[in-house]
Amino acid sequence: MSIMDVLQRYANGGSAANPQTAEHFEAVAQQASPQDVAQGITHALRSDQTPAFGQMVGQLFGNSSQQVRANLLSQLISSVGPGLMGGLASGALGRVLGGLQSANTGARPAITPEQAAQVSPADVQEIAQHAEQHDPGVVDRVGSIYAQHPQAVKALGGIALAIALGHIANRNRS
Repeated sequence: MSIMDVLQRYANGGSAANPQTAEHFEAVAQQASPQDVAQGITHALRSDQTPAFGQMVGQLFGNSSQQVRANLLSQLISSVGPGLMGGLASGALGRVLGGLQSANTGARPAITPEQAAQVSPADVQEIAQHAEQHDPGVVDRVGSIYAQHPQAVKALGGIALAIALGHIANRNRS
């Protein structure tokens, strides 16, 4: 089955999630433009048919490499801003944030993979919820990060992947 055939199945929400959805997503992600994949993922992250953004980001974080975790966490922290970080600083996340605040020079925080490894998906879920409230554009940036890592996105499950594929299909039709 060609990529166009796969996309046609998902156009206009025509195909619900099925056992092959993860396979289809991976195949499309390898051939579609990174922008189309990012927008598809973003659409799924914003959908009212999927869990809340924070929950999905926590799930993505839990299924990502340490480097991707570090990139994601850096993005979320920069979206929350220094004013809200203090309220989130507990446990391992607090240790990571405390180190960043003392080294903060106004630039996007640079979380290392080692620091990201100390943070739990539940912590990331919490900061993602705050980040989305403070900076709704963070959803687009998370979609862009994960467009480069479709393996991790497959962890979101069939419904989210079907929504992403449907959005990619509809973009390619116009």
